[in-house]
Amino acid sequence: MTEIRNVEADLARFRTRVFAVSVMVLFCFSLLAMRLVYLQVVRHDDLRAQAESNRTSIVPIVPNRGLIVDRNGVVLASNYSAYTLEITPSKTKGLEQTIDELSKVMEVTARDRRRFKKLMDESKSFESLPIRTRLTDTEVARFAAQRFRFPGVEIKARLFRNYPYGELASHVVGYIGRINQAEKAKIEDDDNQANYRGTEYIGKLGVEQNFEQELHGTTGVERVETSAGGRAVRKLASTPSTPGNLLVLSLDVKLQKLVEDMYGDRRGALVAIDPRNGEVLAFVSKPTFDPNLFVDGIDTESWAALNEDPDKPLLNRALRGTYPPGSTYKPLMAMAALNSGKRAANVVIQDNLTYSFGGRTFGSPEADRPGPKDMRLAIVGSSNVYFYSLANEMGVDLIHDQLMPFGLGRHTGIDLMGEVTGDLPSQEWKRKKFKKAEQQKWYAGETISLGIGQGYNNFTMLQMASAYATIASGGLRFKPRLVREIKDSVHHTTQRVASDALEPLPLKPEHVDVIRNAMHGVTVEGTSARIFAGAGYTSGGKTGTAQAVGLRAGEKYSSVKADESKRDHSLYVAFAPVENPTIALAVIVENAGWGSGSAAPIARRVFDYWLMGQYPNDDDMAAVQKGQAMAPIGKPLVAAQVPLPRAGASAAVVPLAPGATAAPASAPVSAPR
Repeated sequence: MTEIRNVEADLARFRTRVFAVSVMVLFCFSLLAMRLVYLQVVRHDDLRAQAESNRTSIVPIVPNRGLIVDRNGVVLASNYSAYTLEITPSKTKGLEQTIDELSKVMEVTARDRRRFKKLMDESKSFESLPIRTRLTDTEVARFAAQRFRFPGVEIKARLFRNYPYGELASHVVGYIGRINQAEKAKIEDDDNQANYRGTEYIGKLGVEQNFEQELHGTTGVERVETSAGGRAVRKLASTPSTPGNLLVLSLDVKLQKLVEDMYGDRRGALVAIDPRNGEVLAFVSKPTFDPNLFVDGIDTESWAALNEDPDKPLLNRALRGTYPPGSTYKPLMAMAALNSGKRAANVVIQDNLTYSFGGRTFGSPEADRPGPKDMRLAIVGSSNVYFYSLANEMGVDLIHDQLMPFGLGRHTGIDLMGEVTGDLPSQEWKRKKFKKAEQQKWYAGETISLGIGQGYNNFTMLQMASAYATIASGGLRFKPRLVREIKDSVHHTTQRVASDALEPLPLKPEHVDVIRNAMHGVTVEGTSARIFAGAGYTSGGKTGTAQAVGLRAGEKYSSVKADESKRDHSLYVAFAPVENPTIALAVIVENAGWGSGSAAPIARRVFDYWLMGQYPNDDDMAAVQKGQAMAPIGKPLVAAQVPLPRAGASAAVVPLAPGATAAPASAPVSAPR
């Protein structure tokens, strides 16, 4: 009986175990069935899309950046396509080792390594960074044969910017550079990241920066079928990119080069404007720099050299350099006196070469002549005493209120970023400028030196050129404009970019005539008469000599004893022809002394070019560069027959036509045949 019970107990336990296992198996199969239903039914669309994405890839097509040309169609910024060798640091087994091995396959210079390190400091480890650009076909083929040895390294076809004339007009054209983190954040905030897929460069300076949206274009996309290894097999569909628009500048690049050449190794700025519409004809800042240095990513040493250069080549002196205007301020003071009614043109002031106020004596240059002077003679002879007394009569606030509408002490509104306001002093300006109470008070003696363009006066050459364009035009005012036209790359239409006309100043014609005639007198009997002798046109001008550093009371200035960096600046403002001005300019040559010695000769040759079609010969150019020129030497050249320098060519690049479409940003690159 006992044995029978044991067998039955064993059978019961066996049945229980079989049941438990059966339930477990059934439960597991139920889970599998539920999972299959979930995957096949619930997530069918999602998984199908994922499978399709594994089979296909969406590749951005980078648009061809718009060209930049001058008013005559000379190309100042273009594009080329080139092969680059790129490394994704996070995908390499050892970055330094990888670079060392690559250097055995193709040349990797120390400059390439420094530039790559700088890019790494500005980027993230999972981004593809170029270590070599503009590869030759031989280098591409050599790497393609050994590609398997270098995980995380690939060759890509990239678009690059090219500035064919290098340093010429570099502060105007600007340059493009790699997008940094701050710019990425701004692109995301503007919800524009889709348009920058595959793009790693953005405008950083000049027109390239200010007209980024016009130049960039619209990014296209290409859907391609990929193999298991991720290589493109065939194209399934594509939406082409839209090239950026073409910008036509108002600059005459040959005039721009003429001015830059006349400066030679000297520092300074010149702005020339058409007073009839505000178009900028020349916009010079010297010294300049080569924007091509930034295209591949500038290396540390080149960047340090530019930043540490005492001549500050990266400073746009025409836009951001402020200077005391010196005697070039006197015609503006005269106009302020006429407008305000403080002094009529026929009022005569006795000039004894000194002016005393508040226990201090204000002097005149040794070459000045004493005697009675009305407004015209005071401008022609550049009388300090006349304008000392005028400043005292007007007071600082009236001077400020009269001259601010001419664009002094505020932004002109030019189509470039980074413009500074300069300083047109007033009592309110001083209270805001200084923090200490004793510095905020305006003293009457401070007004006196304002009359001759010294003291707190500080303006840019852009502001001075704009102010004299307003006088030349009889009160017409415009926001200066560098971009003249925008040509649509798709529809081939042209949009004329008109300068924004501001409300004209209510200048009385008789007052304008007084200033014009006086400034014309400067060129025929005054300080610039020898420079404009024999000119085939009439012009008005005013020389100026501005202190680079302040002098202590009683201290006399000596150009011979002063260090070069402390010598006076040479300035000239002018317009021509007097009867119907078509050009107005302001020019400064830093630390070059008298305005008639260096600045005025440059202005003469600008007018000769613009109005007469003449260009300096070699001897004349050499004299201007040394500050030893007066009227042009010898027979001038015909400007139309003077060629521009040969545009620089980049090796191993494929130039792109304005309407060409670039390759997809990450298109596979095969070894060339």
